[in-house]
Amino acid sequence: MDANNRESAADVSSTSSSSSGAAARMKRTLAEKAADAKESLTELGRRAADKLEDSRDSTARALDKTATSLHSGADQFSDVGHYAADRLQATADYVRETDLESIFDDVQNLVRRYPAQALAGAAILGFLVARGLSRSGR
Repeated sequence: MDANNRESAADVSSTSSSSSGAAARMKRTLAEKAADAKESLTELGRRAADKLEDSRDSTARALDKTATSLHSGADQFSDVGHYAADRLQATADYVRETDLESIFDDVQNLVRRYPAQALAGAAILGFLVARGLSRSGR
């Protein structure tokens, strides 16, 4: 009977070690997949941030151009036109000189301080973007 018990114990031991080996392999595989997914998401986020960073300069140039146009046509509207042009110029300078993270922080602070105005501004901006997109599709 002793020989049978030893064989049984050896079988259990080998089954147990192969199960723990499979579990360890599965754990390593899951860890590798998780690391790959994290790396992919990080790269995706980095690319999105780079695109936003690149668009800051073109946005600032467009604001500069609009400010210049308002200044040149401001004689017709006098003070209101000059004020709007000055504000656009200041916004262009801000966008050009401020990093993206600080811009997001500033926007969040403004929304927290003025939620109703932020909601109205978002609605107006959404309307203008939708209208611009519908016209460009014609």
